[in-house]
Amino acid sequence: MKFLDHLEEWLIATLMGAATIVIFIAVLHRYLSGFPIPYVQDALIQINTSWAQELTIYMFVWMAKFGAAYGVRTGIHVGVDVLINKMKPARRNQFVIFGLLAGALFTGIVGSLGASFVWDIAHTEQTSADLEIPMWWVYLAIPLGSYLMCFRFLQVTWAFIKTGELPKHDHSHVEGLEDEVKA
Repeated sequence: MKFLDHLEEWLIATLMGAATIVIFIAVLHRYLSGFPIPYVQDALIQINTSWAQELTIYMFVWMAKFGAAYGVRTGIHVGVDVLINKMKPARRNQFVIFGLLAGALFTGIVGSLGASFVWDIAHTEQTSADLEIPMWWVYLAIPLGSYLMCFRFLQVTWAFIKTGELPKHDHSHVEGLEDEVKA
């Protein structure tokens, strides 16, 4: 599981960083192209960065799909649990398990529908407007991200059944730093 956890985190961080760099370069290019500097302006106008916006949108789609799965695993998804927390523990646990399994079912269905869509679109010649890559590459984020999210829902459900604990995100915790031993 550690490998999948790290792959998920690495993918999200890489996409976020790459999208930031691509947009920064595109904005810088657009800004500098407006200065009437001989030769520089002519050279910059010859460079086409129209693909940057499309690439960034696709990166954010992939980031959002895998980020949602990360959110389920770490417990950072927003949830309305005021009524559930007021229930008796046995009843509360039933509702929590039902909610987690409903999330798994929903994301499994979305993943299956997405896989069917990707299969169908892969048998066409459809490409993206600016990057001219096959559109099935772009839409592959739907089944992959949804199936990963479904897996994460099942993983959290299993852990909840075994321990009675849901993942909680501690905003004060910094990953990688050792806790100081108090003497």
